[in-house]
Amino acid sequence: MSLALDRQLVWFWGVVFGVLLVATVTGRILKTRVRSEAAQATVENINDRIHSWWVMVGVFSLAILTGRIGAVILFAFVSFFALREFITLTQTRRGDHRTLFYGFFVSIPLQYYLIAIDWYGLFSILIPVYAFLYVPTRSALSGDTENFLVRIAVIQWGLMVCVYCVSYAPALLMLDIPGYERENAKLLLYLLLVVEMSDVLQYVWGKLAGRHAIAPTVSPKKTVEGFVGGILSATLLGTALWPMTPFRPWQAAAMSAIATLMGFAGGLTMSAIKRDRGVKDFGTIIAGHGGVLDRIDSICFAAPIFFHLTRYFFAR
Repeated sequence: MSLALDRQLVWFWGVVFGVLLVATVTGRILKTRVRSEAAQATVENINDRIHSWWVMVGVFSLAILTGRIGAVILFAFVSFFALREFITLTQTRRGDHRTLFYGFFVSIPLQYYLIAIDWYGLFSILIPVYAFLYVPTRSALSGDTENFLVRIAVIQWGLMVCVYCVSYAPALLMLDIPGYERENAKLLLYLLLVVEMSDVLQYVWGKLAGRHAIAPTVSPKKTVEGFVGGILSATLLGTALWPMTPFRPWQAAAMSAIATLMGFAGGLTMSAIKRDRGVKDFGTIIAGHGGVLDRIDSICFAAPIFFHLTRYFFAR
């Protein structure tokens, strides 16, 4: 199948770019009409977010159109920058340098190489088994025992979230789903769209109707109303998009609901980490969004669950 000529993908990208175009025009109009400094700052932030979405959608679209290798390389870079942001906010010592070198320049390339060659068996245990055992051993050999347990836990958790969990998104491309051969790129797009739109819709519903904070000490802007409205809206979106998946409508609804709930859990967990570290964002690389990890926090939790449910119930 030629992804560039697939009608469903052409329709999909047409809708996405159409929404971005409408958002861009709306943002420009709002910029000319608001007067107060607070409103101007809000609109400026929204326009920065829209501009960043143009860039992210463009880069991801190019990666998908180049096939599995392009998608694998893209997500490998995403994991690299996400892990870099995560480690930067933690306290590591000289004795961890070689361990971190392994994490960045061995585990990331190897994890994504295993996806590229369809080696599911090793892909699924490389980090939770082999990296889990190697990391403390390598750091122990340095002889530095100060805060050893905390340092090792941070590195291992960073590898699990930023590399292992994220890698489950492109791993969807190696699933063998009967009647869905060479269509897996659509499933990856489906997951990303539903989860990311859930984030956006939770934000919108929270702004429109948010009254009760769902976890005020962790993320004051997340509200019960935003959570319910965003999850339901994204689930409806996922259900409507069932033709581009191997799911039936009710199955698409269930998969969307689970993915969005896990995405919420990921965002909330990452917010707790930022609170603990005393920072607003993990980085500044994406204007209006923060860092790479700020943008993919929901994917970190949603991708592994979505992958395993798809593999167990729909793949050979």
